[in-house]
Amino acid sequence: MIRDGFAISPGHTLVIPRRHIGSFFELEPDERAALFVLLDEQKRQLDKELHPDAYNIGVNDGAAAGQTVPHLHIHLIPRYRGDLTDPRGGVRWIIPDKADYWSVR
Repeated sequence: MIRDGFAISPGHTLVIPRRHIGSFFELEPDERAALFVLLDEQKRQLDKELHPDAYNIGVNDGAAAGQTVPHLHIHLIPRYRGDLTDPRGGVRWIIPDKADYWSVR
């Protein structure tokens, strides 16, 4: 695990497997389980250290999804009350025209 060099919030952490692998979907089941254990450990550490109010968890898997580093990594992004005026939709804002589903009902 490392802190993201281009963090989008305090504590933005990358959980990275040791074995070089490009895609989340290439993980062996035991590797996937180990990554989720590390994700839980980092969340507990961030809870103690920075006391975030919530988290976004994400993987950019493939160039069309925005992957710029050809090695799998999971983003653990702490969120803090007030860091956005309206955080509804979370990761849905990746495609802005599709994000605000609650206003068009």
